[in-house]
Amino acid sequence: MVLLALLPLLAIDIPGVLPGPTYTPGTLQLLAYAMLIAALALSYRMMFGLAGLLSFGHALFFAAGAYGLGMALDAFAPVEWPSELIFLVSIIVTLVAGLVLGATVGALALRVTGIAFAMVTLAFAQAGSVLIRRNPGGATGGDEGLALDITNVPDALVGVMNTRNLYWVALGVLVLVYLVVLWVEKSRAGHVAEATRENELRVRVLGIRPYRLQLLIFIVASVLAAVAGMGYVLLQSGATPRIATVDFTLNLLVIVVLGGVGYRWGAIVGGIVYTLLDQRLTALAGSDAIAALPDVLRIPLSEPLFILGTLFILVVLFLPGGIAGIPQRMRTGRKQHPAEAEETADA
Repeated sequence: MVLLALLPLLAIDIPGVLPGPTYTPGTLQLLAYAMLIAALALSYRMMFGLAGLLSFGHALFFAAGAYGLGMALDAFAPVEWPSELIFLVSIIVTLVAGLVLGATVGALALRVTGIAFAMVTLAFAQAGSVLIRRNPGGATGGDEGLALDITNVPDALVGVMNTRNLYWVALGVLVLVYLVVLWVEKSRAGHVAEATRENELRVRVLGIRPYRLQLLIFIVASVLAAVAGMGYVLLQSGATPRIATVDFTLNLLVIVVLGGVGYRWGAIVGGIVYTLLDQRLTALAGSDAIAALPDVLRIPLSEPLFILGTLFILVVLFLPGGIAGIPQRMRTGRKQHPAEAEETADA
């Protein structure tokens, strides 16, 4: 963690992985984006990996945080308050909106289980995506996206020269999400959610009503996704409809499985690795080196999604514990269940 905090002050250059030394704005922005995606994946992992809730609508809450903060800043722009107060109030309003949205979607979706639950969350995600593209009242910017009004954003978070500060904000978001997820997993709600995932009937026989605790975890995961979304809109100086699509949620599912569903830090590793690969493979696809290859190699290698999909299949087949499970497998020499590894690490 200390190394991550010091990266903007160092001159570490990893050719092919990073676009330049770690102190340059381009590299810092890429790393900040990777950490925000890791934070979002960590919140999704709490819902999917801990509670066993397969949601296809998690991107909706990320988009709610991004668009919510942007729209709140637009709404409060005419108010004659100090800029710092407007910025703080906008954050609070966005958090409350994310909480209400999470509670509403969760309360309805958790009335059903399994595939039906996934379909309900999918319906809400589709509705949110359509609403953003329809641009009601000119609030969301439609297909063009929403540009961030920086009038009331602190100067330290605006401009290329302040990318270092935005990097630290992204790191702070990741740490905050990790600590909240850790607290939830260690709490009674986390233990009940895990037990419900394994055997809901047994939990009900014990006289415990899992609905309320599952709803609590759903809401917490939704709010954490909104927090990551607020960091995203500050980093990118805007938001686009892409972040509200179901495809974006499916990427989160791939990230969590790639990193390791049973490992808390697996979502972080998966988020960072996936983001770096996605960004760098896109740059590689348009390079002269790929263009000079025969068609049989050039065509698949020029498609980043093909390479990422192949990597995902290989991980599922040969690394059931994900990337995070590799050290444990090397130490034990057997296919230890991720839950066992997590307990061993905590001990």
